[in-house]
Amino acid sequence: MTRTLVFDPLVPLALIWVLVGLAALLLAFGAVRGLKGWPLRGLAAAVLGLALLNPTLQEELRKPLNDIVLLVVDESASQHLGDRAAQTAKAVADVQAAVAALGNTELRIVRFGDGPEDAGTLAMTALADAIANEPRARIAGAILLTDGRVHDLGLAPALPAPLHVLLTGRNTDWDRRLVIENAPAFAILGEEFKLKLRIDDQGAAPASLGPDVDLTIAVDADEPVTFTVPVNEDLELPVTLPHAGQNVLQFSVAPVAGELTDRNNAAAVQINGVRDRLRVLLVSGEPHAGERVWRNLLKSDPSVDLVHFTILRPPEKQDGVPVEELSLIAFPTRELFVEKIKDFDLIIFDRYRMRGILPPEYIENVVNYVREGGTVLVAAGPEFGQVDSLWRSPLAQILPVEPTSQVIEGGYRPALTDVGRRHPVTEGLEALAPAGGWGRWFRLIEVIQRSGQVLMSGPEGKPLLVLDRVDQGRIAVLASDQAWLWGRGYEGGGPQLELLRRLAHWMLKEPELEEESLSASAKGDVLTITRRTLKAEPPGDVTIIAPDGSKTALPLPQKSPGHFEATWQAPGLGLFRLEQGDLVRVIAVGPPAPREFVETLADAGALAPVLAPMQGGVLRVEDGAPTLRTVREGRPAAGRGWIGITPRGAYQTEDLRVSPLAPGWLYLLLAAGLALAAWLVEGRRRRA
Repeated sequence: MTRTLVFDPLVPLALIWVLVGLAALLLAFGAVRGLKGWPLRGLAAAVLGLALLNPTLQEELRKPLNDIVLLVVDESASQHLGDRAAQTAKAVADVQAAVAALGNTELRIVRFGDGPEDAGTLAMTALADAIANEPRARIAGAILLTDGRVHDLGLAPALPAPLHVLLTGRNTDWDRRLVIENAPAFAILGEEFKLKLRIDDQGAAPASLGPDVDLTIAVDADEPVTFTVPVNEDLELPVTLPHAGQNVLQFSVAPVAGELTDRNNAAAVQINGVRDRLRVLLVSGEPHAGERVWRNLLKSDPSVDLVHFTILRPPEKQDGVPVEELSLIAFPTRELFVEKIKDFDLIIFDRYRMRGILPPEYIENVVNYVREGGTVLVAAGPEFGQVDSLWRSPLAQILPVEPTSQVIEGGYRPALTDVGRRHPVTEGLEALAPAGGWGRWFRLIEVIQRSGQVLMSGPEGKPLLVLDRVDQGRIAVLASDQAWLWGRGYEGGGPQLELLRRLAHWMLKEPELEEESLSASAKGDVLTITRRTLKAEPPGDVTIIAPDGSKTALPLPQKSPGHFEATWQAPGLGLFRLEQGDLVRVIAVGPPAPREFVETLADAGALAPVLAPMQGGVLRVEDGAPTLRTVREGRPAAGRGWIGITPRGAYQTEDLRVSPLAPGWLYLLLAAGLALAAWLVEGRRRRA
């Protein structure tokens, strides 16, 4: 039972203060005039004021409530290294026993795991949630059972009691880790850049390991290579990307017996290879309506450096004009086709004919350029079937078609072949046709296919667009000079720019336009796997090999002709290998190394700023079970082998009784008696 004196004024408190002021003035006047009864009158006024304040006696029947201790248990991935899981289970049992021995104290156990999308250990978030679920007036302390690797320290909540850390792990722990310190998201093809990494031996690493380690490096699915590098030193590796698009670089060191984990012994970096400037050489044999189409297409791309020459006057024309006056600049044939031919990414022969400007030796250089990885596009006109055609030059040995010397004049609508509907260069172009279909073309150079794939056909199914691979290079032939009609919108036009853009990028070996390809992209933990093929039959399942070696067969449904795609949720983070026949693809899910395994040694140093204002301490679980004590608020709450909690003294009111301190008639009687006594005192003085 608890008794408390409270006041419940009968009138507004402001009015009481006005009456008190008035009474004080009257008493002061009486004292100045020499009235001997003014103290009694003051007592009477005080009694009346007390009556107006209405003092009451409040009696509470209180039920004491137990204090609450929060135990926040870290069950993230790093807590399963070594024997930390067993340490955690033992520490939970020890804390339960210590709290039970205190009496009048309850234990709340809150467990949490890894954060979403590799956010790491969100211990402060779990602690804040635990505090929000309990009455703050009853929280006597909190204990965080963790390895100290917390990744949300900025969200530490305010706690009305001490916060302590029970640290798992052992002083003898050690670990070897590989860390990528900086890696660009993009890199220019053909240009070397520096990738910085480091291999660290952390903790109590044995001296027998030596100062060097073997580092294995692999790019995509290529065979790995191994180098011997020093440990605990920053390494700068010169890297040149092998191809455009996404390149996956894998780095790993062999696991060592005794280290905490080998999950951080490997890392993967995804770098997108881009071209700095694409150098294109366009040689137009004569002016014609389609010449501007190629020029506008290539000049519209800011990443293309275009070198364009147009032969306005054939050499056989004899009009007596000196050669040095025939052009603004001389055609630098030797410089372009001998000295700098390998500097170009694409060479386009637009209605070019052999007129002696380029000797056969230069054309032979073009052939070698293609075999060694270069690309050539031949946009053919009526000259392709004549005696001075490129077919009559050394270029014929790599051309995929043979002209028949026939030129078909007359309107026809270009059409996609079965292969063309599956090829990435022309896939989906039919959907871009205007109402009524593509506009007509009016010329086709009749050719016979010798190799490669026919993607588009003209009248009677004759080849119109033929693509082929020659050794390391590529070559294409467009057997018409009428593509410009689509650009002019004749009869509705057609996807001229999209067709020529895709064709140029296929020639430049862009990965997204490969005919036979297996690709994947990751968004979070969801993989989108894409398979392209020119084969009519489905490619079958793709095999997914997880970082732990487990395999999953995933069917790929058809999205469009030649295009198969499926999504798959990865069961975890790491490097996944995709295989289908001879095609292999490597894709990294998540960051280069999971956040939980970047730092694996137990350490509570980062938690010190959080514990200091809460009078908390850090005890290692390996040192034994801690003793739990009660301490006063504001006092140090941790020492050697013990941690403290602050009793809160919380209670619950079960009954409340309120009774007046005195009845109203008693106040009135006392006030009247004191006023009468003052009158009598003052009356006797007058009689005297």
